[in-house]
Amino acid sequence: MVSVEEVRRAQRAEGPATLMAIGTATPPNCVDQSTYSDYYFKITNSEHMTELKEKFKRMCDKSMIRQRYMHLTEEYLKENPNVSAYMAPSLDARQDIVVMEVPKLGKDAALKAIKEWGQPKSKITHLIFCTTSGVDMPGADYQLTKLLGLRPSVKRTMMYQQGCFAGGTVLRLAKDLAENNKDARVLVVCSEITAVTFRGPCETHLDSLVGQALFGDGAAAIIIGSDPIPGVERPLFQLVSAAQTILPESDGAIEGHLRETGLTFHLLKDVPGLISKNIMKSLEEAFEPLGISDWNSVFWIAHPGGPAILDQVEVKLGLEPEKLRATRHVLSEYGNMSSACVLFILDEMRKASAKDGLSTTGEGLEWGVLFGFGPGLTVETVVLHSVSI
Repeated sequence: MVSVEEVRRAQRAEGPATLMAIGTATPPNCVDQSTYSDYYFKITNSEHMTELKEKFKRMCDKSMIRQRYMHLTEEYLKENPNVSAYMAPSLDARQDIVVMEVPKLGKDAALKAIKEWGQPKSKITHLIFCTTSGVDMPGADYQLTKLLGLRPSVKRTMMYQQGCFAGGTVLRLAKDLAENNKDARVLVVCSEITAVTFRGPCETHLDSLVGQALFGDGAAAIIIGSDPIPGVERPLFQLVSAAQTILPESDGAIEGHLRETGLTFHLLKDVPGLISKNIMKSLEEAFEPLGISDWNSVFWIAHPGGPAILDQVEVKLGLEPEKLRATRHVLSEYGNMSSACVLFILDEMRKASAKDGLSTTGEGLEWGVLFGFGPGLTVETVVLHSVSI
């Protein structure tokens, strides 16, 4: 007779979860941040709010964003004025967009990741789909399975309404799936479209304007599995450990509420201050087993919630300017894409490392950290190990 423990050992992988491919995608519509304030107040019929427009222009100027991609075009917004209003009923119109477009954008990113992976898609055993954009049944995971032609037996996990920290959450879940299921190959897709959060300005809710100045659309897909096949699958990063925590005294710091008017965004506390105040503890807990306490000796993948968060973290930890180079680059070129951001940053880092002739995918360094920050205030901390290029 075979024991339960022997069965369990046979089910588990031997090595750590490994990221083997990355693909990204954006809508074709690109907006210039330097002229966005004029466009935004024009398209929302709010040009009479001159003082508010000046405030918004300063937000855009300080955002450190050069451009963003958005599915919503000027033509669509003119045809659907309720979407451009601040509090007009518009959930049906928004849902019609995101239910259709979120899986399609995810498909574009997934196809790139699968192509880089180089294996037939029939070998994908698990699918994790994550989005803050819309809710539907069957979900975006089901739609993507159909769009890609994955096996009907693929094991799906659908994550809705997580927010910006979820780029770390999907890695944590994929790590557990890959390491506890021998030969598992997990397709992870984060797809975000701001059609659910776009709205006109309001003089009494400036926190909504912050979101309008920062958020962009994008999708990222990765393939994760343990024990890569030598010569067939190319490791990029190993997932060593993962943790999640709710920061103390942060209740209500970031909130989103799905209403008839769409998904409303609220900043109720000093988010950059809360993150910078507590980030040291998360780092120490994550790296104590490795004996690492020099935060400039690791590579950094930090969710770019906004420039103030990055600036305060940099000062608090005494980080050298180049530590957040990849993060700031993604913020500049794409804006805040919620859960997809950290995967875009991983892609940027491994490509820049190869281009610069460095020895590892982590900018020549062995160990790294990935941070996701979002509603709660929730923080995801993932320790990464880079591989030789």
